[in-house]
Amino acid sequence: MTTQSVPPTAALPPLADLQETTPSVAISLTRAGISRSAKALHVTLGGRERSLMADIECSVDLGASQKGVHMSRFEEVGNAAIEEMTAGETLRIDVLAERIASTILERQGAKRAEVTIRATYPMTRRTPISGVATQEMYGLLATAVATGAGTRRITGVSAQGMNACPCAQDLLREQAAAALGEDGFDGGQVDRILQLVPIATHNQRAEGTLCIGTTDGSDIDPDLLIEIVEEGMSSEIYELMKRTDERYVVDRAHRRPRFVEDSAREMIRGVLERLSDLPDDAVVSATQVNFETIHTHNVEAARTGTLGQIRAELRGVHPDAPHVTLARWLDGG
Repeated sequence: MTTQSVPPTAALPPLADLQETTPSVAISLTRAGISRSAKALHVTLGGRERSLMADIECSVDLGASQKGVHMSRFEEVGNAAIEEMTAGETLRIDVLAERIASTILERQGAKRAEVTIRATYPMTRRTPISGVATQEMYGLLATAVATGAGTRRITGVSAQGMNACPCAQDLLREQAAAALGEDGFDGGQVDRILQLVPIATHNQRAEGTLCIGTTDGSDIDPDLLIEIVEEGMSSEIYELMKRTDERYVVDRAHRRPRFVEDSAREMIRGVLERLSDLPDDAVVSATQVNFETIHTHNVEAARTGTLGQIRAELRGVHPDAPHVTLARWLDGG
């Protein structure tokens, strides 16, 4: 049996850089890159060092004359940034995203680079009545965009909660009032009963996402953002609860019925009240999704804009002005 000899590497011709060749269709691309690149990170969250598992997405724009981006450079840049962070300064997740985006912009020779890091991190919480310790999981994200004009970045969180539908509750309140009246209770007694007894409605498990970006790179505490998200819903929820906690959560939710639109607006109000020092050019994005129980669809509401724009709207100034989007803000608009 004869074996075919493999020519030595030195004898092989240099490999062609196909990425730099002309594409068959001369059309520029808005983005090209990698997604779901899993990494272990050691970052600073709210002044505390935490270890996280994260997925990183990196992309750049691509000109009409270039066939492809250099995919390996995304991984090389990301790995190098993480190694530098591990060996020295522990960075915030948004600062890490910014460093990766800036380096990718240069390495790829692009006009625009975007990096998004998504992670899940645990927090130990105490249930409201029994005080049982329970581990809750929250989402953390950071996005950075780098262009020739500079960089911008946002930080965000996502948290689950519970919403009680106001519409169905009003229907059942009317039904209960009529039934009590027919049974001989007078109007004052009916009102008192309906104030004392929570009225049934259909419940929705929900998820809120809140993102903030500042031009001065302010450190936004993700734990505070989670509090704002949870407070925007009818009630927070817990992975582990005793019966007394269940009673509290259900009662609280039914005394604070909220539409999906209410939760999005409450998140914005929470930012304005609890982060009142943020400048007018900071951007905020609040998205609420309710997972329906008596419908087969879900419902969603969102608001994005600069704080200056939102503050002006609350004063009645330019209430119909187009909302500034995260994409526009990240691109410097």
